[in-house]
Amino acid sequence: MSKQNQKKSGMPVVIIGIVLLLAVGGGYYLFTSGKPGTPPKTNTNAAANATKTPGIPVNAPLGAQPPNQAGSPTASVTVEEFADFQCGSCAAANPVMSEIKSSYGSRIRFIFRNYPLSIPAHDKSYDAAVTVEAAGMQGKFWEMQNQLFSNQQTWTSNPNYKQLWNEYAQKLGLDLVKLQADVAGIAAKGRVDADLQRGRGLNVNSTPTVYVNGISIPFNEMKVESLKRIIDAELEKAASTPPAAKPAAENTNSNK
Repeated sequence: MSKQNQKKSGMPVVIIGIVLLLAVGGGYYLFTSGKPGTPPKTNTNAAANATKTPGIPVNAPLGAQPPNQAGSPTASVTVEEFADFQCGSCAAANPVMSEIKSSYGSRIRFIFRNYPLSIPAHDKSYDAAVTVEAAGMQGKFWEMQNQLFSNQQTWTSNPNYKQLWNEYAQKLGLDLVKLQADVAGIAAKGRVDADLQRGRGLNVNSTPTVYVNGISIPFNEMKVESLKRIIDAELEKAASTPPAAKPAAENTNSNK
């Protein structure tokens, strides 16, 4: 008897529970479905936004002036590289950049920026950059740059690395007395510091970092074929664009 009474008294509770479930379920459906026929909102531009890289801001620090550059200062395409002389990837990319400079000549403007990273493994980077800038004061910037990148594994592991730098300089016919004086002076350091300021202003956080007309190039695109494709596209774009009024001439350092 007791069981039967419990069964009868429990039926209304079950019915009320079913009604509540239907009400809540219906409300949830109306809440989540929105307007009839309206699909849920999705970020259709997510992939595109992830690949977009902003160009260089107009008010970014200028870096060393005149810059270390090859090619033509009035070219429609500018390739700007930030590199560290103790960076293995920078040394590996150096032949690529040399090929780009050689292939395009005056059709592009190629700028090299010193960007020695402040990390323990790169403790010689700043001094290396200053030494290359000092070599540039004797018209041998690119030659000394190539020496340090080409022999990177030799001098980075040698406690007498500065002596090796002097040997590289001698091979290039540099005046060692003047080189050491320029290394100790403020002008070469000031140029490195100016490049560092520009890189920091652009939030450069790794090397090599390369820009083509202000657009950052992914590291896996830093190959001759890939860079040529990007540069050719920029050259074609410039050729199809009507020339704008020329700005005031900028100082150049093409002799380095």
